[in-house]
Amino acid sequence: MQSDPEKLLKKNQNLTHSEMQKVVSHVQRDDDDWIINTVMIEGCDVPFKFKRKKQYKNLKGARVNLTYYPSSEKVAGIPFEIMNVVRIKIA
Repeated sequence: MQSDPEKLLKKNQNLTHSEMQKVVSHVQRDDDDWIINTVMIEGCDVPFKFKRKKQYKNLKGARVNLTYYPSSEKVAGIPFEIMNVVRIKIA
């Protein structure tokens, strides 16, 4: 996978890149062999989600650069908007 945000954005029109976003909440939970990470960004009420094989350091209070795309998932039959993170890096 390419990690340069400009290359990713050129390759996929649906991606958005944001820099220096402040993380106000970071939760990690197990899902079989994966760790599901959910971060909330200051001023945004939509969760940003990404998977990793190992635990990630706590990002609460950190400034991050994110590359993501909008999506939705159903919880108890109700659709919720989420952002799927393709790339996250501490700013």
